Amino acid sequence: MADEVKRQIGSGVAALVGVSDGKASVVVGVTDDLTDRISAVELVRAGAAALGGKGGGGRPDMAQAGGPDAARGAEALAAIEAALAG
Repeated sequence: MADEVKRQIGSGVAALVGVSDGKASVVVGVTDDLTDRISAVELVRAGAAALGGKGGGGRPDMAQAGGPDAARGAEALAAIEAALAG
């Protein structure tokens, strides 16, 4: 799904949060033209921290993580946005 959003936007960052069984997952995708400046791994870690999770990983263009606090999905997206703002 994140790959599809990346294709649709052309250049940018896609951040998605999903909830299942009371837990949340976050995926961040960064288009190839931005990976020299923006790391999906660093962004997903910011989102995971907001969800009460630790770590997260992947590649510079795609990373995923999770956390136990599904109610904080909007906060995870806000944390990713704040990390992008610097």
